[in-house]
Amino acid sequence: MRVGFIGLGKLGLTCAEAMATKYSVTGYDIHDRVSNSITVVTDMADAVKDQDIVFVAVQTPHHPEYDGSKPTAHMPNKDFDYTQVKQVLREVNEYVDPNTMVVLISTVLPGTVRRELAPLIEHARFIYNPYLIAMGSIAWDMVNPEMIIVGTQDGADSQDLVDFYAPLMENNPRYSIGTWEEAECVKIFYNTFISAKLALVNMIQDVAHKIQHVNVDVVTDALAQSTKRIMGPQYMTAGMGDGGACHPRDNIALRHMAEQLDLGYDLFDSIMNAREKQASNMADFLIALAKEHDLPVLMHGMAYKPGVPYLDGSYSLLVSHYLIAQGHGPIMVDPYTHPDPGPFKAIVLLAHSAETTYKYTKQEQKDQLYCKLESGSIIVDPWRKFPKDSQWKVIHYGNTRLQ
Repeated sequence: MRVGFIGLGKLGLTCAEAMATKYSVTGYDIHDRVSNSITVVTDMADAVKDQDIVFVAVQTPHHPEYDGSKPTAHMPNKDFDYTQVKQVLREVNEYVDPNTMVVLISTVLPGTVRRELAPLIEHARFIYNPYLIAMGSIAWDMVNPEMIIVGTQDGADSQDLVDFYAPLMENNPRYSIGTWEEAECVKIFYNTFISAKLALVNMIQDVAHKIQHVNVDVVTDALAQSTKRIMGPQYMTAGMGDGGACHPRDNIALRHMAEQLDLGYDLFDSIMNAREKQASNMADFLIALAKEHDLPVLMHGMAYKPGVPYLDGSYSLLVSHYLIAQGHGPIMVDPYTHPDPGPFKAIVLLAHSAETTYKYTKQEQKDQLYCKLESGSIIVDPWRKFPKDSQWKVIHYGNTRLQ
């Protein structure tokens, strides 16, 4: 099967290279890209003509101020910006024929495909097929998805796309096949469920600090194992709030949808408000320690997750926003975005935990300090992993049991 892939960015290139393990893939991007496994061309027509499937992985961005790294609950509701994806689909339409399948994997709000995007593809079949992948584990996520989401005009099966994915998969994923709108809903509400779970477990973390004698992990572990009625174990460890280029911005866009549909309530706004207040609570805790010990605050990990160089929707930036607002602008350390070996004497928030973030891949990840810390530093660990018998005082944020 011949495959064209438009959009070789942070996510797209790795996905295209995964496809190239089984198929001949030709890719195109407006920026120069290099790959050892796919053919990269400089003209979109060369990536589209005579292909059996053309995947479109183009950004649907928000304005940079809506990335979730600063408070947004007070700002006007906004949809994603579909300018880039519309431009690409119009151009793709010039080079396809009725035997071509055009597959969009970009995130959009429910109703967008039928209203704005599908009409741009007049000469081929249009399928909406958003992915459940994340930075830092793209290659693994691509071939081990929980499910593959497929949206068609009338909800009919798309067996040729199912057949396309079969040899790529390392697991045996289920296929969720429905209308364009149903696929849009599955993708965006999957993301907002994750945001809601993190808001819930971090709320329990806040409660632990208010009432004392509570280890948040005891509570969340009990809930995570309650799979008969309420949930599964993923995203059930309290710690830093939801971050990245997808989840915060998805909830911001869903606020826009709730307003446009006149639902009469806005659950998504409540999720974002909780996310922001939880960051404010964490900042207040750090400031209290900083004042008590006359030390600066150090944010240990600035990217939105460990092992990636991206600040999009970083919860560390959100916590930093509240620190700065109270005159306690933090030292920022991250091997990818703010490299600085130190040494430092500070109140240190361990914002990253690779062991926690990537445990679902079952690939061993070990946490490590990004800089040297002097004696007298205090480590605040919201993941409750750092050993308390270290040379520094360690506070397991979220565990107020008497030690």
